[in-house]
Amino acid sequence: MSSHATPSGAPVPAKKALSIGFLLLENFTLISLASAIEPLRMANQLAGSELYRWYTLTVDGEPVSASDGLRVTPDVSVRTPLSLDMVIVCGGVGPHRSVQREHVTWLQGQARLSRRLGAICTGSWALAKAGLLDDYEVSTHWECMAAMREAFPRVGLTTRVFSIDRDRATCSGGTAPLDMMLTLIKCDHGRELAAGISEMFICERVRSDQDLQRIPLRHVLGTNQPKLLEIVALMESNLEEPIGLDELASYVGVSRRQLERLFQKNLHCSPSRYYLKLRLTRARQLLKQTAMSIIEVASACGFVSTPHFSKCYREFFGIPPRDERIGHLNPPVRLEQREAEALFRQAAFQAVPEEPVSSAIVALDQARGEPTYASVAVRP
Repeated sequence: MSSHATPSGAPVPAKKALSIGFLLLENFTLISLASAIEPLRMANQLAGSELYRWYTLTVDGEPVSASDGLRVTPDVSVRTPLSLDMVIVCGGVGPHRSVQREHVTWLQGQARLSRRLGAICTGSWALAKAGLLDDYEVSTHWECMAAMREAFPRVGLTTRVFSIDRDRATCSGGTAPLDMMLTLIKCDHGRELAAGISEMFICERVRSDQDLQRIPLRHVLGTNQPKLLEIVALMESNLEEPIGLDELASYVGVSRRQLERLFQKNLHCSPSRYYLKLRLTRARQLLKQTAMSIIEVASACGFVSTPHFSKCYREFFGIPPRDERIGHLNPPVRLEQREAEALFRQAAFQAVPEEPVSSAIVALDQARGEPTYASVAVRP
């Protein structure tokens, strides 16, 4: 690692790079792993120094298959001594089949070393099986939520895209790890670096830990309610010009009363309330993700007047649309989130002799010729 000089000219050792181990389960999702590692690589490139290093691990050090069939050769096995600050479990398809006794034992050992733990996609299953998520708020891919609730009742599952709770950081699948890692990087090295990474990845908006996964209704209801699924699909396709309830009922061949009963029995609300929720949820997305005016958002979501839209929005979300827009531009950092992320920054462990070379060093060396190399000054 490099060093810099003080005003007196004496060299000062550079800040220790944070070391992260990615434990790969069989059938892990490759997109989630890439979404977690790429922000770290780009942080190093833009800073022009090794802020982060990472290693991929499997139980025996042998190649493991991703969910798309690609075979990935890890850097080391879990038996290799590493000076890690954090361990992130990478899950995917069928985590209940992928998690072995060796995974559980090793993760429990990492917890005893006070290392921070995390999970992406369905990797939270491994941490939960090891008893390391009890009484924590946890995010996981929506496909895994029902099974996890049944298997691990003490785990505080949430539908949020990612969760940071004390020394645990978990997220759902797909590109959600990108949002979680950018949040950690921002709190560790500043907003400018996180913004630079977002620009490099053409990422227009970083989701916060208050953003929710959109869980498909068919997953909630199963396949036993085809007419209800059809009605909801019609609602979702007609948010700008809402369809009347009588017309909706006619489209799918049920009476108005049957329509009301379907919603009350399966979704525990009236059809009009559910329709309003869909429109307001879309409005919230537009407020956070676009530069549309509040008047334009109201019109795009089927509200005939801005005051009526603001009243409905405030009643549903607890804040008016204007405050939602301001809050998105200046998102607050919760105290408990700051404390959790401080653990990520401050962890320091004794170096282990003959530690394997992290691919972060190779990537950083290759990036020296890039025009963005060392283009962002990070805070000390």
